Amino acid sequence: MTVDTRPPARPLITVVGAGAEGWDGLPERTRRLVLDAGTVLGGRRHLAMLPERSGQRREPWPSPLREGLPGLLWGLGDEDGPVVALASGDPFVSGIGTTLVDLLGPDAVRVEPAVSSVSLARARMNWPAERCTAVSLVGRDARLLLPHLAPRRRLLVLSSGPETPARVAALLTGAGHPACRMTVLADLGAGQESRIEGTAEDWCAAPPDGVPALHVLALETVDGAGYGMAPGLPDDAFEHDGQLTKRDLRASALARLAPFPGGHLWDVGAGAGSVGIEWMRTDSSCTTTAVEAGEERAARIRRNAGALGVPGLEVVHGSAPEALEGLAVPDAVFLGGGATRPGVLDACLDALRPGGRIVVHGVTLETEQLLADAYRARGGELTRIAVETTAPVGTFTGWTPARTVTQWALTL
Repeated sequence: MTVDTRPPARPLITVVGAGAEGWDGLPERTRRLVLDAGTVLGGRRHLAMLPERSGQRREPWPSPLREGLPGLLWGLGDEDGPVVALASGDPFVSGIGTTLVDLLGPDAVRVEPAVSSVSLARARMNWPAERCTAVSLVGRDARLLLPHLAPRRRLLVLSSGPETPARVAALLTGAGHPACRMTVLADLGAGQESRIEGTAEDWCAAPPDGVPALHVLALETVDGAGYGMAPGLPDDAFEHDGQLTKRDLRASALARLAPFPGGHLWDVGAGAGSVGIEWMRTDSSCTTTAVEAGEERAARIRRNAGALGVPGLEVVHGSAPEALEGLAVPDAVFLGGGATRPGVLDACLDALRPGGRIVVHGVTLETEQLLADAYRARGGELTRIAVETTAPVGTFTGWTPARTVTQWALTL
């Protein structure tokens, strides 16, 4: 093992995290970084906390941030001197640090964090880090909470503003968790810390006045509804017209697709979008592109994705293989329909990354022959799956078989 003793390259930007106490709470070393900077970037609230500094350029973040940030950064030159960006708490906890690293690369950014609001919230609630989960709703859809809801769950929610608790309360109540305990932990680390406590049901009935803008929302569910973490949601969890990969087949397909954090799936011939939705529910960093030729089905996929807590699922309305051109490279592909369409299977296989996985389902003799040929040519795993469920037979109960499905699974 070699040890690199060279000093790190001078970063383009140093990101300084500040707590609720603002300038007064910064250590002397960090204050000096800010005062010695030629340019300071930050939110208007952060810039307003700074003492006067002659000749220092101060620029607020553009709005919208993602679209305007490149222009601001590329406009900085050597004459602007060292650049410091101000942030709240730990800039890597749903903060500007992540955005800057994504844009500039890790070698161009150095971060000097303060204690994060998540750490302070855990301390106020006496919740060990390994027994709770942080979820960011900063500028995001509140439905992202839905996959995290389960009995006896502890969640720390980074809020967008004073309206977030009311939205979360309505979401919790609608999702079968009216008794969930909600605690608003406001102005953490400042002298005027406060807290508001109640249940989701209470909040919906009589929302408190004057919720502070800067807060973390602590949620503690009790016994209540929840689909659980394993793949294979009930079929009635999805709105569908019959074009749905049924529960047992879906669980089998997902087991072979093997979702992992950050993985991207193509759900081709998506129908109701069930496989792609469940892929995304396994981890908040998973993504899906669902490709569906039917206009109404494409709209239905969007509704299902929102209702099941993955509103960011991308839906492409079009027919494969033409609709696959230009899409983000997949780590896995599920082909639930249309495998016999010329060029579709080859396009999916060609698009996969090395080590990628594909699962194809077929119910017709023609698709079965195609998959048998693919198995002979490429290997993998060929399986026939027959599922029977109980149904009334007069005054008795009997078995009703579903169509047998041929499944081909391959890891490149």
